[in-house]
Amino acid sequence: MKWLCVLSLLWMLLGSGCASKKGAIDWQARVGVFTYDQAVSELGPPDRESKLSEGTRVAEWHLRERGGVNLSFGLGSYSRHSGVGVGQQIGSWRGGNEYHRLVFRPDGVMKSSERVLH
Repeated sequence: MKWLCVLSLLWMLLGSGCASKKGAIDWQARVGVFTYDQAVSELGPPDRESKLSEGTRVAEWHLRERGGVNLSFGLGSYSRHSGVGVGQQIGSWRGGNEYHRLVFRPDGVMKSSERVLH
């Protein structure tokens, strides 16, 4: 009976992990066929955009702000003494912003896709 419970739990975990990947977009498969107009329709207007002199368009969409919070604890004692020290430090760090950069040819068709950090 225990094995049945373990197997069913494992099956649920594996199934939920695969289900979360179904909505992921394969951007490399869109190279050469996806257009700037489709990108704006799907993602909204870009957060950053540049048009180069030869007509290439570089557009970036903000994905997320990278960073987090650090929390650490420490315990200690000295020699045979019974004193214990407890310390804590709480801080945050910023790691920049993550963007999805799409580059479009002068005819508006996507030629590359990458994630960048600013």
